[in-house]
Amino acid sequence: MKEKLKTALGLYAYFFRIGWFIFGGGWNIVAQIQKDFVEKQNKLTGQELLDIVSVGRSMPGTMIGNVAYLFGYHQCGAAGGVLAVLGIITPPMIILSVVTVFYRAVRDNPYVARVLNGVRAAVCPIILAAVLKLQKTSSPLPRPVFWAVVGAACVASFAFDISSVLIVAAGVLMGLIYHLMKRRAGT
Repeated sequence: MKEKLKTALGLYAYFFRIGWFIFGGGWNIVAQIQKDFVEKQNKLTGQELLDIVSVGRSMPGTMIGNVAYLFGYHQCGAAGGVLAVLGIITPPMIILSVVTVFYRAVRDNPYVARVLNGVRAAVCPIILAAVLKLQKTSSPLPRPVFWAVVGAACVASFAFDISSVLIVAAGVLMGLIYHLMKRRAGT
């Protein structure tokens, strides 16, 4: 019990530390978790992280909160999940509280706008690196089929502005169909 509490408090501290740097929808924490818990500490496999992210993305609510909870739960149960979420949301709440108090002073400040533009630009390669690392363990689909699904999803999203919900549902359906066909073929 004491060890679980220590682990849960450690998760709070970890997510509190990285919670100060969540920009771009939270994908950069996936890269951070990949680096810290998959590559350095070996407390999680790439497939487990991908499963956590996949479930977190497909659930209602914010992806970042869902991923933090699922990761914390995976590490040490419900207490770990709750403290991971509290850790990840505390820094943005503090920042938003301060920004709200000083909003009028910073809303038209060109330096603030430039800082945020720089942050957004820096987050893109972090997200891309995480995606490229995770894709290696992301799917039992053959690589050509995997990349065909990725390409179709990108075209559906960018060219036709199809809802992300429909794209995820189509991905689920394609995965089920593929595995049913594979099962019927006996492989």
